[in-house]
Amino acid sequence: MLQQLLELLYPPACIACAKVLAVRTAFCETCDLAVERLPTARCRTCAEPGTFPRHTCTRCLDAPPPFTRAWAAFAHEGPVARAIHRFKYEDHPELAPALAELLATECRQFLSRAPPVLVALPLHGKRFRERGYDQAWLLVQALARATGREALPDVLLRARETRRQVGLSEAERALNVAQAFRATASASGREFLLVDDVLTTGATVRAAAEALQAAGAARIEVLTLARAFSLA
Repeated sequence: MLQQLLELLYPPACIACAKVLAVRTAFCETCDLAVERLPTARCRTCAEPGTFPRHTCTRCLDAPPPFTRAWAAFAHEGPVARAIHRFKYEDHPELAPALAELLATECRQFLSRAPPVLVALPLHGKRFRERGYDQAWLLVQALARATGREALPDVLLRARETRRQVGLSEAERALNVAQAFRATASASGREFLLVDDVLTTGATVRAAAEALQAAGAARIEVLTLARAFSLA
């Protein structure tokens, strides 16, 4: 009865366009048809879409990342990009469970071999106060519930405030997040699945993985909702 009352007060809606739906599902029919999944041709390390010699993109060849592999559920386009923007910037923290369910469903094979402990890319305290919630931590908590994994808070921290990465060049992105994270001693010897919303050049997850690695983490993998096309 409580569930029926909640659905009467808060009817299910498309996470991308907010259209009210007759049944609870992530996307309305129109948005669902426009969802773009990543192509099968991608870098085996960072999931950059494209065909590459030895299945490894130039970025990973030139500077191997501190994580073992990265994966994403969707291309950062259309309805998925709109849903992430609503979740992250438009004060819709309630979208976390639906996004986590999508992540768990679309990445089931990846998750079957991924590290058991989830850790979020944390917000700086100032950004948290402005936004009112940490979207990556909400996503991690929801993904932990959906998959039966452990979500570990406070193992990875923001050491300093950074600019938003949007609009920065690849070199500027790397400089912006250099040494922006630190990990606690509790990371030592453990394997982590680092979770965030979007992977673009990978500068932020590289910096976060480096902090975990410096604290003694045994293995780090990365999972995001979406992957942007960042190499020509």
